[in-house]
Amino acid sequence: MINVGIIGGSGYTAGELIRILMYHPNVNIDFVYSTTNAGKPLSVAHHDLLGDIEMDFTDVLNPDVNVLFLCLGHGRSVSFLKENKFAGHTKIIDLGNDFRLNKDANFDGKEFIYGLPELNKTAIKKAQFIANPGCFATAIQLALLPLAKNELLKNDVHINATTGSTGAGVSPSETTHFSWRSNNMSHYKAFDHQHLGEINQSINQLQADYSNELLFIPNRGDFARGIFATLYTTIEESLDEIVAKYEDFYKNEPFVTVTTTNINMKQVVQTNKCIISLTKSGNRVLITSIIDNLTKGAAGQAIQNMNLMFGLSETTGLHLKPSGF
Repeated sequence: MINVGIIGGSGYTAGELIRILMYHPNVNIDFVYSTTNAGKPLSVAHHDLLGDIEMDFTDVLNPDVNVLFLCLGHGRSVSFLKENKFAGHTKIIDLGNDFRLNKDANFDGKEFIYGLPELNKTAIKKAQFIANPGCFATAIQLALLPLAKNELLKNDVHINATTGSTGAGVSPSETTHFSWRSNNMSHYKAFDHQHLGEINQSINQLQADYSNELLFIPNRGDFARGIFATLYTTIEESLDEIVAKYEDFYKNEPFVTVTTTNINMKQVVQTNKCIISLTKSGNRVLITSIIDNLTKGAAGQAIQNMNLMFGLSETTGLHLKPSGF
């Protein structure tokens, strides 16, 4: 069995990790670390776990676990790893943004691999340390990577993507509490979102000469979980040619489905799937990409990476049913 430790156990991402891992056939949850809830049942923070798992939060670390998931706020993983040491064999998967960019990937003798399986699967299988991608970054990269692979990105890409309130974390703020979010919508960090760095980095990994702009408008949606992203750019190839390139790129990727039909977000909520829909009008291609921000955009992708790191089928424990309606 793979002994797992979870750091920052009170947040939405940690809750999603626990829900999936407690039914994973190859995993034992060793500890869930939370200084604010130490000694209290997990169901204090994750109410749906009542009756499913008899386990308390702890403020004691087991430095000998096989894999450690870091679910800390962005920028806090570096300080945590400086203050706490783990066994030489412990694999670390960071769900924050501390190590995603190449310039930050080497830390304290640890080399973090960018954990987008559809891009870096071979490296992930050999890795000990993983930087899990951001949620917006996952949806947008999966929408664009086949174009980059075929060097078809020659113009600016216009991106509009809407995320659920869980993407902002569990601590309430002006734009996350119910009375503000309900029946409301807004954009934020227009053209300057923090995920643009990792998106551009991955595109340039496949198409080194791409230097046009990704014009990204992130939106706050009136729902709890999910990301609905639409992207368009100018491409001369026919729709059939573009679809064939997407299908070829993702032919061995179990969690990505390519279609030309209209899609909706509930097809992926509570799953590790990404569905990509393609259509064309004139020389403009429209790409729609949908994921669950907490699953494929965070915890599910982290578990997918763990499976690859331990030589398991990447779908193990991730056969999850969408909400559907």
